[in-house]
Amino acid sequence: MPLTGMMRCAYRRAMNERRRQAVVAVVGNPASNNGKGAKATKQVLDMLGARGQAHGFAVRDLTGESLDESVASIRAARGTYDYLVVVGGDGMVSLGVNAVAGSDIPLGIVGVGSGNDFARGLGLPVNRIETAVEGIVGAVVCDSHMDIDMGYASSPGADSRPIEDADGHGRGRFFAGMLSCGIDASINDRANHSQLPGGTLRYFAAVLTELAHMKRYGYHVSATLADGTAEEYDIVAPLLTVANSRHIGGGIEVSPYSSFDDGLLDMVWMNRMPGFAELVRALRHAYDGRLLSARFLSWKRVQSVTITRAGEGDEPPTLMADGEYVGSLPLHAEAHKRVLRVLVPPAVVEWHRRERDTERLERVVSRDGRDVLTGEFAE
Repeated sequence: MPLTGMMRCAYRRAMNERRRQAVVAVVGNPASNNGKGAKATKQVLDMLGARGQAHGFAVRDLTGESLDESVASIRAARGTYDYLVVVGGDGMVSLGVNAVAGSDIPLGIVGVGSGNDFARGLGLPVNRIETAVEGIVGAVVCDSHMDIDMGYASSPGADSRPIEDADGHGRGRFFAGMLSCGIDASINDRANHSQLPGGTLRYFAAVLTELAHMKRYGYHVSATLADGTAEEYDIVAPLLTVANSRHIGGGIEVSPYSSFDDGLLDMVWMNRMPGFAELVRALRHAYDGRLLSARFLSWKRVQSVTITRAGEGDEPPTLMADGEYVGSLPLHAEAHKRVLRVLVPPAVVEWHRRERDTERLERVVSRDGRDVLTGEFAE
């Protein structure tokens, strides 16, 4: 039934009352980027505080003196805030995701880290604090958000090393971007310890270094595919990634077909050792969404996958999810449909509506020469 003018006014008054009671919590990482993280967090707090006075919401700073203190602060404040805003890169996103996933508390993201791949995949501003904050304020005022999928990583065996969640418990953890199990994890680790300026430069330099020293890691994979069928096989290869989103390493599209609302994860791996010329051609497509046109890369959509050590191949490196260390094999990863609510302005919601077009995705997959259902290359 259409709203009358009086009903609309009553609705707006009710919404304003709700906003006056709302609390926007903010958490940053003061130790990041040689103190620049603290400056970015202060700028976000100042801007949100000013906008909160105009729009009727309160702002609360949960940032501690260290990342551990910030985690403890978020944990202690549960139930006292209506929105959580994280300031930083994918590591801070990981912290926020594991704090609010499965709840109705929306997560706002001010992407000012070295990679910002999750923010980039969502179509949110990267390294533009004022634009990001204005988008968050607009999303709060308009009650504009998206419910999106997450991956969830856990240790399947009682004797295996547990993965700590945001509370420090050993149940498992959500990941927003990618679970890196091979050379991608080694690249991430090398980039984390690089002294080069800029996240993209650090990551690309790490890519070149690790590609020159590739190992053949051994994995045994048990996967439940998109259609519910099961597959089991060994993979002996340098690369194995389980992706929820498209980007890694400051914009490299390792999983260009990934979607935030299909209830699936995308598994990408090397099916053989590529030659030098193949690697060069693939690197040319690292940022344009056509990386999976390379025939030495395999791709499948999965509901879940369990990865253990294969009988042959090198020992895989320490696994990473969203740039955070999550331990060693064995590991189980599964898709959790629409468990994270993200604050996004209405224009971004509309952009995602267009991006979710099934026919568009099928055209992209077919463009790269793959079968949409099987993931195999059409002969």
